[in-house]
Amino acid sequence: MSVPSALPVRAEDIDLSDVAFWARPMAEREAAFAALRAEPGPMRFAEPVVSFAPEGPGFYALVRHAQVVEASRNPEIFSSAQGTTSIHEMPVTFLEYFGSMINMDDPRHARLRRIVSRSFTPKMIKQFEADVEAAATSIVDDLLAAGPGGDFVAQVAARLPLKIICDLMGIPEEHHQTVFEASNILLSGGDPEFITDPEQAGALLLGTAKRLQDLVATLADSSPQGLIQSLTSANIDGEALTPQELGSFFILLVAAGSETTRNAISHALDLFTRHPDQRELVLADLAGRLPGAVEEIVRVASPVGWMRRTLTRDHEMDGTRLREGDKVLLFYWSANRDEAVFAEPYRFDVTRDPNPHVGFGGPGPHFCLGAHLARREITVMLHELLTRVPGIRSVGEPDRLRSSFINGIKRMRYDFQ
Repeated sequence: MSVPSALPVRAEDIDLSDVAFWARPMAEREAAFAALRAEPGPMRFAEPVVSFAPEGPGFYALVRHAQVVEASRNPEIFSSAQGTTSIHEMPVTFLEYFGSMINMDDPRHARLRRIVSRSFTPKMIKQFEADVEAAATSIVDDLLAAGPGGDFVAQVAARLPLKIICDLMGIPEEHHQTVFEASNILLSGGDPEFITDPEQAGALLLGTAKRLQDLVATLADSSPQGLIQSLTSANIDGEALTPQELGSFFILLVAAGSETTRNAISHALDLFTRHPDQRELVLADLAGRLPGAVEEIVRVASPVGWMRRTLTRDHEMDGTRLREGDKVLLFYWSANRDEAVFAEPYRFDVTRDPNPHVGFGGPGPHFCLGAHLARREITVMLHELLTRVPGIRSVGEPDRLRSSFINGIKRMRYDFQ
C-alpha cells in the first residue's frame, strides 16, 4: 500500500474536478486527501466539464469517515433521488437508462430492494456456493495451463464475478462478453482507453446502455430465468416494472456486480505482492485469517471511490453550512484512510480488528446489496489461488483506470513458479 507523498500539500491547491488529478501517482492522491481530511469542514469543488451535461454549481467533498457515515445514515437529508453515480444533473435521455433503484429514496427504494434482496441473502448465496467454487477451480485450472506471464485481470479477476452475476441474472454465456465490454465503458469514468472522443462520450454511454437494455428485453421475452424472472414479475406500488425500469436495474446489477468485485480481486494480488509478510500470515492460517484479509483488501482497494447525495434541506456538518440542493460526494476511498478511525491507515494489515470500513458503502438503506456475494467471491477466489498457486505475484505497476469513481485496474501482469 502506498504511503502519502512527503511533499507538502495545501488543500486550496487540490482540484478533485480535474481529470489529471486522477492520473497522478497514488502517493500524491493519498497526500491530497489527507490534506482535505485535515480541513475543519467539507470543501467545495467545481464540477468536471463534460460534453453531455451542463456544468452545475459544484459539490462538497465528504472525506472523513464520520462525514460519510452521517450522510449514509440520514437519507431523509442526504437524498439519492437526484442521482448517485454522476456529479452532473443528467439529461432526461440518460435517466431512461440510469434511473435505477440506486437513484431512489424510500419508500419506493425499500420496496424494490426487498424484491431483489431475496436473491442476495446469505442463505441464497449459500445455495449456489458450489457454483462459485466450481467456477474458481476452473479459472485456476486455466491459469495453470496457460502458465505465467499473462494478464491477471483478464484471465482471473474479471472472469469469476462476470460468470456469477450473469448466471444469477440468467444471461446465457454467449452474451457474457457483451456484458463485460459494456460494463467497462459504463464505469470507465472517462478513461481515454474507453472514451476515445470526449465529445462523443454521451452518445457512447447511451448506445452502450441501450445494448444492455435490448439484451434484457430479449431475455425477458424468451422464457426468462433467474433474477430477470423475479424482476419481470415484480409488483411495486401495485404496478409491474416498466421495460425501462427493468432495463435500468439490469444495467446496475451487471455493471456493479462484475466490475467492483473484479477490482477487489485484482487489488488483492497487487497487495499480497507488495506485502509478502501479509501473504505469509494468511498462508499460515488460511481459514482463520482469510476473512479478515478480505475485509482489509476491500478497505484498501475501495473499488467504488464515491457516491453522490443531494441535500433536501439545510444542514450543518463540521461547522460548514450545507444548503438545500447542494451536492455532496461521499468519498469512501478517503474515509477508509481516516486517521481518526484506522490506526496506521496506510498499512495493509490482514489482522486489522476492528475494521469498520465503508468499502461497501456507509451504513443505511443504500449499503451494498451484493456485499455478501462479493465477500464470498473474493474469499473463494483467493482461497483457490493461495492454495494451488501460493507463489503467484503481480509484475510491474498495474495499469490503472483513470477515474475518480472506480478505483480500477485495467491490466496487471502476473508470474509464478
